Parts: sequence; structure tokens; C-alpha cells
Amino acid sequence: MIAGLYIDGTSALHRATAGIKILAMIALGTGVFLIPDWPVVTIVLATVILLYPLSGFGVALVWQQIKPILWLLAIFFAVQLWLHDWQAGLLVITRIAAIVMFASLVTLTTKTSDMLASLERAMIPLKPIGVSPEKVSLAISMVLRFIPVIATVASEIRDAQRARGLDKSILAMIVPLIIRTLKMADDVADAIDARSFD
Repeated sequence: MIAGLYIDGTSALHRATAGIKILAMIALGTGVFLIPDWPVVTIVLATVILLYPLSGFGVALVWQQIKPILWLLAIFFAVQLWLHDWQAGLLVITRIAAIVMFASLVTLTTKTSDMLASLERAMIPLKPIGVSPEKVSLAISMVLRFIPVIATVASEIRDAQRARGLDKSILAMIVPLIIRTLKMADDVADAIDARSFD
């Protein structure tokens, strides 16, 4: 959902600067949590979804963005239904869906390099207190890079365990994934050290 999903286009959202889109994402993420009524948040969600065709994306792409989090939304709804009522459940899942859908739209219309450059510029005022914009930018870029890699590794492990008849075991999935992720992290750390990056 996050990395490597940029699709070239000429829409207004594609042409908008990365900084404006990041600020809009922060504003939306804050705003939906300040709205106490689920019908209003539903309108916000509908507006976000409407931005997809306006940006040149079809229904299939909208479904690809929301499908991976459906199970998470179902869990949140069930918890809120148990603790409160169905209205509280709808409020929570529409908030999450609106944020995720807009964040996905931002990554679909913004090059990762542009996004990182904007974040790096925004952190320059923090230099006097010891924050290194370059290091933060590197860390974020590595996180974005590893999300699809880890997803691919998880898919490979799931297929391998299914072939062994272990697809029902959570441990058979989690343990190899953690080991391979830590191994990749060590390899990247060694590569960074070899390039004398402080």
C-alpha cells in the first residue's frame, strides 16, 4: 500500500507538490478524529474515494487499497460493537478507512523521492536540537523500501508452509518471517557501514 505504488498521471493531485499533500494528509488524519459523528466521517470517506477517479484511477485500484485492511476493520468494528454499539463501530472504521485511503492516494500520486525531499526540508529547523534530516530521510526511505519486500517474503513463506501442510500454524509463519527480516536488516546495516555512513 505504501511503497513503489506511484502511477504517473496528469491530474491536479499528481501536479500538487508533495508538501501540500503531506499537510493535507495530516489535516485529514487529525480532522476525522475530531469529528464525533459517523455520518460526517462517511461523507469524508466518500469524498476521498471520489478523488480516485478524479485522479485517473479505476474501481479496481480502489478495491486493491481497501482489501488488505478489511480484516482489521472487521476486528475494530467487532470490538466497538462489544464495548459500545454499532454506531461507535462505524465511526472507528470509517475514520481508519478514510485515513488509509487518502494515504494510499497520496503515495499513488507522489514519487517517493519527492515525498522524502519535502520531509527533509521540513525537518531542517530541527537541526539545532540535534535532529539530522538526512538520517531521518534515510530511515523513512528504508522503511518504505522494506514494506513491499517483507510482504513478498511473507507471501513466499506462506506458500512454502502451505506446501508442507503448515498453513494453519501462526508460529510456522511468524518465526521464519522474523528471522529473515532480521537477516535483511543485518545485511543492510553492514552495507551502510561499508559505505562509511555515520
